[in-house]
Amino acid sequence: MQSDTRWLFDGEPAQTSEGAFVKWYDHQFFLLIHNGKKFHGEIVKDDSENNLLTIKINHRTFQVKKRGELDDLIASLGLDKPKIKKLKELHAPMPGRVLKIFVSVGDEIEVGDNVLSLEAMKMENILKAEGVGKVSAINISEGEVVEKGAVLISFE
Repeated sequence: MQSDTRWLFDGEPAQTSEGAFVKWYDHQFFLLIHNGKKFHGEIVKDDSENNLLTIKINHRTFQVKKRGELDDLIASLGLDKPKIKKLKELHAPMPGRVLKIFVSVGDEIEVGDNVLSLEAMKMENILKAEGVGKVSAINISEGEVVEKGAVLISFE
C-alpha cells in the first residue's frame, strides 16, 4: 500500500486506507463501512472551494481537507505559517489598579502568557500577551493605579 498524506483530519496528516466503502443515502448522509464495522456519517458543512468538509461520524465532528497543489506551493513559500506579532509595549486597556505582575525583566513572553492582573470596576482582568517578546522594563508596580493607555510593560 502506498502512503498518501494528502488528506488532513482535524489538521493532522492521515493515510487513506484500502477496504473502506462509502454508501451515500443522499447529498448529506452516508454510511462508512471499514473492516466490517459500520459508521453513520453526515456532512455538516461543505466548503468544497477550499477542499474542506466538516463531517460528523457516530456523533463526533471532524474537519477533513484534501491538500492540493496550491497548498503545497503556499507551504513551500512559507506562507502557511501564521504571523506572530512582536511585542513593543503593553498599554493599559482601561483605568484600574495593578493587582499582580506575572513577569520579570528578561522573561521571554509567548502568545497567551499571563502578563499582569488589572482591577477595574471591582473586576479582575488578566492581561495576556498578544505576541512574543522579551520584557525589557516594567513601568508600574503592584498596587499602583494606572490610566487608560499608560505604558505598563516594555519589550525588546
